[in-house]
Amino acid sequence: MTRTVCRNRTHAAARSFLALLVTAGWLLMPAVSPEARAQTPVTLASDIRAGAAIGYRAAADGAPVSAPAATPSPADPDGEVSSNRAGSALVLPVVLVGAALILGAYSHVRRRRRASTRTTPKGSQEGWGEPRPGTSLPDLERRAGLALVETDDAVRTSQEELGFATAQFGEDAAWPFQDAMTYARGELTTAFRLRQQLDDAMPEDDGTRRRMLDEILARCTDANSRLDAESAGFDRLRAMERNAPEALAAAEAAFRELTGRTVTAAATLAAMRQRYAESAAAPVGGAVEQADDRLVFATTNLDDARRSVEAGDNGRAAVRVRAVESAVAQAATLVEGVERRALELAEAAGKLLASLTETETDLADARDLLESTPKGTSTADLRGRIARAEAVVADVRQEQAAGPYDPIDALRRVEEADAALDEALAGAREREVGGRRAWALLDRAMLGARSALDAAADYISTRRGAVGSEARTRLMEARRRIDQAGTLTELGDARGALAEAQHADAVARQALSLAERDVRSYGNRSGPGGVSEAGDGLGGAVLGGIILGGLVGGGGGRDGGGGLDGGFGGGHGGGRGAGPGSFGGAGTRGRMGGGGLS
Repeated sequence: MTRTVCRNRTHAAARSFLALLVTAGWLLMPAVSPEARAQTPVTLASDIRAGAAIGYRAAADGAPVSAPAATPSPADPDGEVSSNRAGSALVLPVVLVGAALILGAYSHVRRRRRASTRTTPKGSQEGWGEPRPGTSLPDLERRAGLALVETDDAVRTSQEELGFATAQFGEDAAWPFQDAMTYARGELTTAFRLRQQLDDAMPEDDGTRRRMLDEILARCTDANSRLDAESAGFDRLRAMERNAPEALAAAEAAFRELTGRTVTAAATLAAMRQRYAESAAAPVGGAVEQADDRLVFATTNLDDARRSVEAGDNGRAAVRVRAVESAVAQAATLVEGVERRALELAEAAGKLLASLTETETDLADARDLLESTPKGTSTADLRGRIARAEAVVADVRQEQAAGPYDPIDALRRVEEADAALDEALAGAREREVGGRRAWALLDRAMLGARSALDAAADYISTRRGAVGSEARTRLMEARRRIDQAGTLTELGDARGALAEAQHADAVARQALSLAERDVRSYGNRSGPGGVSEAGDGLGGAVLGGIILGGLVGGGGGRDGGGGLDGGFGGGHGGGRGAGPGSFGGAGTRGRMGGGGLS
């Protein structure tokens, strides 16, 4: 059952409860004796009006609403009723009717508050907002894909700018916005998990699929709404226009620092390609080129921002500085990816020798187990594992001897073959020996899994203007598996953690492959010269999702995967043309406008 349906039921229940209270009050009013009614007509009415007013004020202030106390009438100054029967008959109607009015006032204020804080402009979720009744299942699939992409972009952009705000103003000032980020990320994670379940092998019936897709849309809507609700407060905190000169100075400093690192990264990548096989550097093969592209874009906008500040046009300067911040952040991600890949390859090469030695030891143990197996017992599975491990060890040693090779890929293959042997030997080994082997295998598996996850995450983050929901869904699943492996490691379950790490590795590599497919499709649509043909970095800024609204019709898998031409949807709502993204959801993240960027 979707959360939308649950919310509707909750609202209906509240309305029914209110009606019941009012009805009960009117039905019980005749039970009040004529004497009591004669003594207290003004008091009853004034109590009800006072209670309603108190409740309204409490609701408006966000305070809890309590029941009113009865006010003694002039005829009963001590608060004691001359007739117990009349008094008891009077209390219930007062409480019921007063509570009904208080509840009504509270509901009214809640509705007004929700309306006033809902900052998502009408149509900002164009293409994926709440579907109409009777929406076809294929259209619902398309809407869900768009919602995931746009919400993921909103969360990424918001987290990026929140980092700048936290560095400038401190964690205490940024806490409300971090709280909103945590909520939005949680909703998005759940939505991606639902999408992964829909993509898994076991098929769901149409009714179940529809409910799950509705839930994805509801989660994405909630995530965007929470970010949108905080966007105005975030703008007050950063005050980009007022602080444009200071923000420009900070952006220039970050730009200068990163320019030097990019030159070093280019040398690191060249050395990587010379020392290892091409596949070893492939995940970061285009990183330096893309980083240079972002820095070209940043240079253009820094120059314009300086001129704008000098001319007193802080509004234009703020737009330019925000674009520079995003470009420099993406360039930093790309450069860090190259630096990290070089370290991972060196670490994998260092672990490979020990891994080969241990696998050969396990092969000897497996052959001994095979020889000692009683006649008549099936040994086909064990023989298959032995044959596979022998082939992998031979291939890897040959690759090492032949010249440049891929240490991460080699370590992954040896680890997988050895893990299969270890599983077959588990029953024949002492527990202590088996435990040590499992932990050693886990250590190598986690290296490969983290490397694959980081490579996919960096690629998708810096090319998100072209990447669709399928690749993003696999990335989130890989991250979930890595987290699960960490949890099992803390619990001492090495074999369980090993299985999760191996799964995470495979899914992360699938995510990267799908993202590369989307970018290739986007490049084909962009023309022969690719995304950076103009030489000003603008194409790369659009590819990276720095500039919003630059690709009408979308590219690659931006439509949610599967090649449907869905466009960019609502991720650029609240904007005034192509411009940099800001903290906020679908309705507000494009609010800075273009400022002449396109």
